[in-house]
Amino acid sequence: MLTPAIAAGMLMMGAQAGTDGAAAAVPPPMAAPDAPAAAQAPPEGAPQVLVVPPPPVMPNLPGADAPAAAAPQPGEIVVTGHTRPPPGDPLERLNEKSFEAVQSVDKAVVEPVAKAYNKGLPKPARKGLRNFFSNLQEPVVFLAYMLQFKPGKAMETAGRFTINTTLGVAGLFDVAKRKPFFLPYRPNGLANVLGYYGVGPGPYMYLPIVGPTTLRDIIGDTVDKLIVPFAVGKPFNEPKYVIPATILNQLGQRAAFDETIQQIRSEENPYAYYRELYLKQRKAEIEALHGRAVEEPVTPVYGPGLGKAPPPEPTPTP
Repeated sequence: MLTPAIAAGMLMMGAQAGTDGAAAAVPPPMAAPDAPAAAQAPPEGAPQVLVVPPPPVMPNLPGADAPAAAAPQPGEIVVTGHTRPPPGDPLERLNEKSFEAVQSVDKAVVEPVAKAYNKGLPKPARKGLRNFFSNLQEPVVFLAYMLQFKPGKAMETAGRFTINTTLGVAGLFDVAKRKPFFLPYRPNGLANVLGYYGVGPGPYMYLPIVGPTTLRDIIGDTVDKLIVPFAVGKPFNEPKYVIPATILNQLGQRAAFDETIQQIRSEENPYAYYRELYLKQRKAEIEALHGRAVEEPVTPVYGPGLGKAPPPEPTPTP
């Protein structure tokens, strides 16, 4: 039997050991406050489950209207990506950069020169130059209609070329479209031939100097521009003619295009708006070769109709 002193000492040691054991069983400060105070150990061999406590809730800072956006939680899938280019324009980002660069140069250089060209050269002279360059392409239009098996329109084109080259003073005056001939100008070329037989436009491109085009159109237009120089020869294949003729032709087109280009620049997305105008005009021209009309009005952004307002939309009947 223990003596009272020894028994008291043993009781004190037991209380101290119990206090140390209870302190060891208390969860660490990082544990969730609502976690169970004591958890029984799972039986030996049972699968262990790791419970990830939720992140601590941070109080709003003084003056903050709303808490910041929540960070991705453990196990949460976050999907990021970028907008894909629209169908038909896989090079959209590159084309947009080209469009912006061309517009910057146009505003700084080409537009002032085109406006000076408009003011310095009388309208009959500007129109005569455009008629001259259009008349030079009539052999290409004739060939395109023959390839499309449209001999009637091909003969009309040959008649236009003959009349305007002779009576129209080398094409400066479009006599053929007036009475008594009534032979209007109809643009055509290899790109239209390809489109007529079902060749798609291919990827859209915006190129310096060339402007809006497609793979089909750039191939066809390049061949069209080479036919007359190779078929006729001098002076149409010499730099002393090609360089000034190209500059005058481009200035004439830019001067006629000024009002439309200002409208394009005022749009929310000028690049996309210009692209839609071009593709819509090209589609309408291919449809016209098949005798099919388009429902929406077309704003010409190139060719002889450049600068002319589209026809008014039909008023819906009640």
